[in-house]
Amino acid sequence: MEPIELLLHPVRLRIMAVLAGRPDLSTNQLCTRLPDVSKVTVYRQLALLVEGGCIEVSGEHRVRGAVERRYRLRPQRPRIDAGMAATMTPDDHRRGFAAAMAVLIAEFEAYLDSDGADPVADGVGYRQAVLWLSPDELADMGRAIVDVLQRSVANKPAPGRIPYLLSPVMFPRVSLYGAEAQDADTIE
Repeated sequence: MEPIELLLHPVRLRIMAVLAGRPDLSTNQLCTRLPDVSKVTVYRQLALLVEGGCIEVSGEHRVRGAVERRYRLRPQRPRIDAGMAATMTPDDHRRGFAAAMAVLIAEFEAYLDSDGADPVADGVGYRQAVLWLSPDELADMGRAIVDVLQRSVANKPAPGRIPYLLSPVMFPRVSLYGAEAQDADTIE
C-alpha cells in the first residue's frame, strides 16, 4: 500500500497517535485506548500498519494460551514529506485533513471524558487567528515555531510531565463573505 493510502486513514492515524511517545503497547491496551473502534478493526489496521512499515511487533508472550503482541512505532516509518505532499491531489488533501481532524476530535473527546478533565487548569486551548504574511514572513514564522518546539519535542516521560497534543493547522484563508471580511477577526 502506498504511504498516502496507508497514512490517510483515521483509525490508522489514531493507532499511531496512541503509540506516539510510548515504548510499546499490547493489542489489548490499544483497544482500551480506542473504545469506539471494534477489536476486529484495530487488529485489521494494525496488520496494515505492520505490513506498511509504520509500526513493528516489539514482543510477544502467551496470555491464557493465546499470543499477545506488543507494538511500537518504527523510527524509520513512512511519512508524508513535502515532496510526497506535492504529489497529492486536492481529494487526497481533503481525506488527509478529514482523517487528522477525526483523530483530533477523538483525542479531545477522550480527554473530556477522562476523570478529572479540567480544560482551564490543563491549559487547553483552541483558537483561530488570521495572519497576514508574505512568503518570507511565513517561512520565518515556520522556522521560529520549529525552533521553539524542538526544545520540548525530545522530552521523555518524567514525574510531573503529562503528554500534550499540539495540532497546528494552517492554510491560506479564502473569504466566503467578500473582501471586507478579510480585514478582521481573531476568534478566541
